[in-house]
Amino acid sequence: MTETANAPLLSVQDLVVTYVKGRQHVQAVAGVSFDLYPGETLGLVGESGCGKSTTGRAVIQLEKITSGKVTFDGIELTGLSRSQMRQQRSRLQMIFQDPVSSLNPRRKVGQVVAEPLEIWKRGEAKERQEVVRSMLTEVGIDPDLAVGRYPREFSGGQCQRISIARALVAQPQLLVCDEMVSALDVSVQAQILNLLGDLKRRYNLTLLFIAHDLAVVKNISDRVAVMYLGRLCEVGPSDTLYAEPLHPYTEALLSAALVPDPTVTLEHKVLQGEPPSPISPPSGCRFRTRCPKAQDRCAQEVPELREVTPGHQVACHFPLHEGTPVTLTTTA
Repeated sequence: MTETANAPLLSVQDLVVTYVKGRQHVQAVAGVSFDLYPGETLGLVGESGCGKSTTGRAVIQLEKITSGKVTFDGIELTGLSRSQMRQQRSRLQMIFQDPVSSLNPRRKVGQVVAEPLEIWKRGEAKERQEVVRSMLTEVGIDPDLAVGRYPREFSGGQCQRISIARALVAQPQLLVCDEMVSALDVSVQAQILNLLGDLKRRYNLTLLFIAHDLAVVKNISDRVAVMYLGRLCEVGPSDTLYAEPLHPYTEALLSAALVPDPTVTLEHKVLQGEPPSPISPPSGCRFRTRCPKAQDRCAQEVPELREVTPGHQVACHFPLHEGTPVTLTTTA
């Protein structure tokens, strides 16, 4: 789907997450802003260490936010007390990267999936069992074989299906998927992604899908946000962003993606230098030390996300295909 006049389900404004150790300050997330609309899937991509997982965890308040606002369905989560936030937990769920370690090894599958229902005291014991069995069936797990067994007795793909069932029994509106298929075999990845797409339509879910695999993100996302060293550098519709990237970093990421066709000649955009340290990031544009288009202005001014074409935003003083600085304006 594309952005509409509907109010966003999730609105993140100037999100900052800083870790402090002694005298060192690491700004893992540095002023990230985006909106996520009902029924939409927003893919968040970037190289390891860019802050995308921290962003996802901060959105559902699993990470302490240094500054900024996270508004969910009209409620500002950052202003809630611990007990008030607990009341919102069932509406925001997360699926983690490692499907095995995310499940309690001391509890049987039936207990693991039923735990959210027990925490929020939904239904009687018999009703919870019926919900658990129904949800396991929905994700392709035979409840007769699973409820009495431990997570260690299942494969990684089966454990991820169980994790999805556990998240969905709470009837969430927003699902944050943090690298949920990166630990799985390629064939299993396809099965899990197809399952996720079916469940999204069936339960009218809104997804924040975090991954580093560009092919996976393109196939599942309506829009894609590209992150580099704690900041968003480009946001746009999936097809548009992949066909015509505006940021040099996005172009480099896309050129590194493999194409399953031996007849295709790939033109790789090799970035020079090493990624800078998040402890002491470069001034101005954080990508400038590796950017082939960097100029003096890039060291002096921090580029902000601005809309260049409808729905397509970029944080760059010299977007691709532009030879001179452009004045970018936001739409009303």
